[in-house]
Amino acid sequence: MKYVYPVIFTQEDGKYLVSVPDLSGCHTFGDDLSDAIEMARDAMAMWLCIAEDNGEDIPRSTIDLKSETGIVSLIDVDTAAYRKKTDNRAVKKTLSLPSWLNTRAELEGINFSAVLQDALKERLSHRI
Repeated sequence: MKYVYPVIFTQEDGKYLVSVPDLSGCHTFGDDLSDAIEMARDAMAMWLCIAEDNGEDIPRSTIDLKSETGIVSLIDVDTAAYRKKTDNRAVKKTLSLPSWLNTRAELEGINFSAVLQDALKERLSHRI
């Protein structure tokens, strides 16, 4: 899912504090403005992924670009891309295949996990 939210960047002690008013409790900081934008995108993606996973309502963006305390910018987040980049944990799957095929693959030293991953990536390549 793709989202866009206003983000407030406030400079303090040489760093940039980041606040996303529409996402309750979504705050971070960066060493410079470029780092702060990247950190904002990461914090927003994490916040939104957790909300999606928990079936929570995703707040609408207010697109309010006024702030008395700092720079306001719109930042975009793609949670599907974020998940693809960050969620590489292994998931155990049980599968069935003919005995003769299992024996032949084992004799060839084939890595079942790698073959399944490659096949799934190929099958889903136009959807990922």
